[in-house]
Amino acid sequence: MFLVLTGAASTAADDDARQQVLVDRAALTLEKFLNDPEMDWLQKNLPYAKGVFIVPTLVKAGFIWGGSGGNGVLLKRDQETNTWSQPGFYGMGSVSFGLQIGGSVAEVVMLIMTRRGMESIYTANVKLGGNASVAAGPVGIGAEGATSITMSADMVSFMRAKGAYAGVSLDGALIKISHNANKAYYGRDVRPVDIFVQRTVGNPGSAKLRDILNQASR
Repeated sequence: MFLVLTGAASTAADDDARQQVLVDRAALTLEKFLNDPEMDWLQKNLPYAKGVFIVPTLVKAGFIWGGSGGNGVLLKRDQETNTWSQPGFYGMGSVSFGLQIGGSVAEVVMLIMTRRGMESIYTANVKLGGNASVAAGPVGIGAEGATSITMSADMVSFMRAKGAYAGVSLDGALIKISHNANKAYYGRDVRPVDIFVQRTVGNPGSAKLRDILNQASR
């Protein structure tokens, strides 16, 4: 019995460690985008975002047309306190991301700009461009003069691959909540509403990521 209990505890600890690695890598990815002058629009509009979705590693297979996928974290901003929630864990996949900016691995940061966009991702599965619109974020020179499509979109996405940055539309991408990852990180079964609205769960390992967001939102 002792061996069984010890094994179960070890597995839970390993699962938590894997999710912590994802949170730490999400913090590094976000810092890269916030420190890059090409990401001026993202930096200026983050304080107005309802939420942010960060995928540290998006793997693209095939040439032009191919499968893509990665794991990421979603955080929601409280408009009254201007503070950010604990992370929720999600997976993202798509048949194609259209614009190929080089390489088979990329980083993605997506700002969720509207209440509709934020609430749509509470569901177990959401197809971007369906219940919520998504647009490629403006990058570099001319980013301040963003198009009306970008300004009215529910979500605005950015991608980085091999040091190159680009706004890329994730229209058609599928996002699915990872219940197992959330359970591993918080030690019990949780719903998106528990994480983002009621805020009844917490993990001190997210402090760095949340601090970066809190500082950037001031």
